[in-house]
Amino acid sequence: MDNYFELKISINPNMEEIISDIFFTHFDCEGVVLEEQAYKDLEMTSTTRGTLRVFLTTMPQNLQEVLNTERELLKSRGFSDEELGSWEISLDEKENQDWSKKWKEKWTVTHVTENIAVVPSWLEYNPKPNEITISLDPGCAFGTGTHQTTQLCMKALEKYLNKGDSVADIGTGSGILSILAMKLGAKSAYGCDIDETVIDVCKENAKINNVEVTFELNSADKLTEKYDFVCANILHNVLAEIMGDLKALLKPTAKLSLSGILDEKKDIVLQAIQDNNLKIIDTISQDQWVSYIVTL
Repeated sequence: MDNYFELKISINPNMEEIISDIFFTHFDCEGVVLEEQAYKDLEMTSTTRGTLRVFLTTMPQNLQEVLNTERELLKSRGFSDEELGSWEISLDEKENQDWSKKWKEKWTVTHVTENIAVVPSWLEYNPKPNEITISLDPGCAFGTGTHQTTQLCMKALEKYLNKGDSVADIGTGSGILSILAMKLGAKSAYGCDIDETVIDVCKENAKINNVEVTFELNSADKLTEKYDFVCANILHNVLAEIMGDLKALLKPTAKLSLSGILDEKKDIVLQAIQDNNLKIIDTISQDQWVSYIVTL
């Protein structure tokens, strides 16, 4: 059995999903783990929070070159070195005897709200009466339900989606928001992403959860349909750039959930909302992240 490679990279924990996505996109990545804590006598004794552990099936090629390019791209989009973290790395080859369990052992059920839970696909879970569960493989794609930005969109869907709505999920990642929309009673859901590697993952996740969703390699500016509810969990600067395209997807009474916004970057998105004459009807926050629900 082939060995695997464990890479450790020092990051700002707020950037977990963004940096994880770099590894899923450019390398043979099977899973990531951000935070590990050790407890003794009911007190935390150690933590590696801020170290992203990345599990790779093959030796990564052009590792430093790719990371340098992606870091410069993020900096051009407004992120500072402090916000990104140092990105100091170490890489070790590991015996494969524990591969099937190594990156999975820290994952558990995520209770997004009292009525919504995200369950890793390998765990058994007995839901509460009327609880909606979504089964996902957290190692597969951006948007696993564990990050605050994803949870903010899920909370918006639970609060504002009407049964029978048509839904578009722009930058769908793992497809979790489209899947949740269908489980909440949407008439139809459409998810698109500019990363072709996630589309098959989305389709598989929809199949596992027994819902029908259309997933395509596409972007907001190329869509011609209009929807009752639109989700966009994307970087703050990208949200600002495509706000006009997102607005064009809205039916007259539609709602748009915007997430992926660090509190310190919210002014960029607020300006784009104002420039496009959109109205904020609700603001939802979680830790350092903020999301807006807007209408025409």
